[in-house]
Amino acid sequence: MTRSFTRTLLAPAALLAATALALTGCGQSSAEPAASSAPEVADTPLKTVDPAGHEVSLDHQPTAALGFYTTDVDILTTLRVPLAKEQPIRGDSGFTTFPDYFDQDALAGVTPFANYPEFNYERVLGAAPDFILSGLGYDAEIHEKLAAIAPTYTTNAFDGETWQSHFEQTAKDLGRQAQYDTWLQEYQQAGTEAKAAIDEAGNGDLTVATLGYWDGKVNVDCYAYLECGVFDTIGLKTTDLSREKGLTLTLEELDKLKDVDVVWMSTGVGEDAKAELDKSIAAMAKSPYWKDLPFVKNEKIYTYNMEMAYGSPSGAEAFLAQVRSDLAG
Repeated sequence: MTRSFTRTLLAPAALLAATALALTGCGQSSAEPAASSAPEVADTPLKTVDPAGHEVSLDHQPTAALGFYTTDVDILTTLRVPLAKEQPIRGDSGFTTFPDYFDQDALAGVTPFANYPEFNYERVLGAAPDFILSGLGYDAEIHEKLAAIAPTYTTNAFDGETWQSHFEQTAKDLGRQAQYDTWLQEYQQAGTEAKAAIDEAGNGDLTVATLGYWDGKVNVDCYAYLECGVFDTIGLKTTDLSREKGLTLTLEELDKLKDVDVVWMSTGVGEDAKAELDKSIAAMAKSPYWKDLPFVKNEKIYTYNMEMAYGSPSGAEAFLAQVRSDLAG
């Protein structure tokens, strides 16, 4: 299983420089779980009801499943569901292939195609899936179109519940609880090891948060709870602001972050994404409090792949490994 993740440290002197940000690839961390040893699934009929109330029936286990969103693809591979030979990815923010922290062995020979922000139902049909997993249950029309192609399990991964609760429910409904349990055990062990390494580096008492800037507002809440879930799994302290869903701050309110020691900012890939991130940092730097914030003064601003924030098992593993690397080296 081959995975990597993107890591960047932003120094204060470089925060306003449009060319200062360089996203560098790091090798697999020792915090990363080993390959799954969960048992194979017997080829029995798949019959279940998804969280949206749709009956899902297949006279055998899926042999060519398709994940309608990138995170759905990751859930399928983690649960060891065989994939169709074509799978969706984002088509924006510089993404041209699957996130590099996904299970690349499971994706060998699988061709990606753009399926966001515009949905490509024709390409989905062309992939000839015998089962579809969709986390986009906020739109009933999406399910109807997919169910016309293949039996479709739909959940609303953006309903405010944690990504992990959706993952566990999906695993249970698909008869893959053992695969979920194996992943969870390995993930929790990685958190324990990360905590020990971070404590040994003297950074176990730091207060951490995520940071974002959009449409003139600053946010620190944990989208889909992935980042805060990782912080909790490691045992790191977070600012209370991270737990307030949808909370935004104005530039005049950035003094509320005066106790935050380290932050992570999400970004896409490529030059356009770098430029957009630099613009966000430059905008926040106009706050009268910016230069005095601990994470600015002490050069503790890191970046991570924005795809992680939407919540999937490999995304959680990769963000955990990154936090360990950033705080423990």
